[in-house]
Amino acid sequence: MRPHCEDVVLSHFLQSLRKPSLRTFSTNTRKVHTAPARSLSLLRPLPILVATGGGYAGYRQYEKYRERELEKLGLDVPPKLAGHWEVALYKSVPTRLLSRAWGRLNQVELPHWLRRPVYSLYIWTFGVNMKEAAVEDLHHYRNLSEFFRRKLKPQARPVCGLHSVISPSDGKILNFGQVKNCEVEQVKGVTYSLESFLGPRTPAEDLPFPPAVRHSSFRSQLVTREGNELYHCVIYLAPGDYHCFHSPTDWTVAHRRHFPGSLMSVNPGMARWIKELFCHNERVVLTGDWKHGFFSLTAVGATNVGSIRIYFDRDLHTNSPRYSKGSYNDFSFVTHANKEGIPMRKGEHLGEFNLGSTIVLIFEAPKDFNFSLQAGQKIRFGEALGSL
Repeated sequence: MRPHCEDVVLSHFLQSLRKPSLRTFSTNTRKVHTAPARSLSLLRPLPILVATGGGYAGYRQYEKYRERELEKLGLDVPPKLAGHWEVALYKSVPTRLLSRAWGRLNQVELPHWLRRPVYSLYIWTFGVNMKEAAVEDLHHYRNLSEFFRRKLKPQARPVCGLHSVISPSDGKILNFGQVKNCEVEQVKGVTYSLESFLGPRTPAEDLPFPPAVRHSSFRSQLVTREGNELYHCVIYLAPGDYHCFHSPTDWTVAHRRHFPGSLMSVNPGMARWIKELFCHNERVVLTGDWKHGFFSLTAVGATNVGSIRIYFDRDLHTNSPRYSKGSYNDFSFVTHANKEGIPMRKGEHLGEFNLGSTIVLIFEAPKDFNFSLQAGQKIRFGEALGSL
């Protein structure tokens, strides 16, 4: 009796999986065929989302292709900025969680036989020059993290001694120049707020030197000496670049400010599309002074680059779930025992990214400071940025 019942249940189940029959009813003009309401449930949201997202991504790629073609013709293409809903949609993607997962994956030790094919694929994809690496043998690197943070041969990056400011890293120059107001260009035509990027000034007792007079402009607060101007330089590190960064000049680091934030991509295309991209993303701001006044170096995080390491700062923990977006935390290197801060020599190791990202320099210098750069050029650590 029981097997017979099971056969009946199975038969009903199989019938329920069959294609639903169409119902037909007549009107005065024509016959109309309708499907049961149950068939509407066969529409799944995932294929719709995939199709919509794929179409939008294709449209964005077409727009980028058209912009590149117009630029080849010498035409100036104004940037098309993302709308608020597009930025909000992008920020809703759990990039911090994904970056933490990527960081865990990077720590997994690869089998000895798998290291060469995995690293060789990365080298081929991003054009890595392993001849510059201190250790060229790919089997030496136990995991992806060690490979990303590989050191260079001492002679691979000679430090320019003739110029006062050198490039702190390998990368591409996105923008540079004099800061005219409180808005700074991340790429040509797309800006970010200087105050939002660096955060409010710390109390006067925490500064290496207080401003001579109080100004209403945030930019003016950073210029501490008469006759000086404020300058900036943005360097983008691609995934195939050398991931460590160094001190760009002789200076003293007095303060660190860590901004937990999003981890959106910071490639030049995104920097051209999203206004204030650097202010949205997680970043570590180091401020202090050099021989001409205020000096700062900011390491900006990106997708899969939640890990920003500063070698002399053991208390820094980036992309940590204990920190919420929209906040910041400060740490002063000036103490009663050390009233100056952390002295850094030009070219000295300063920190590292887990993958490519962005370095932003903002500093004051006399009016005759000149950059020896061109926007869009490739640069390597140790090469000159500018001098007096």
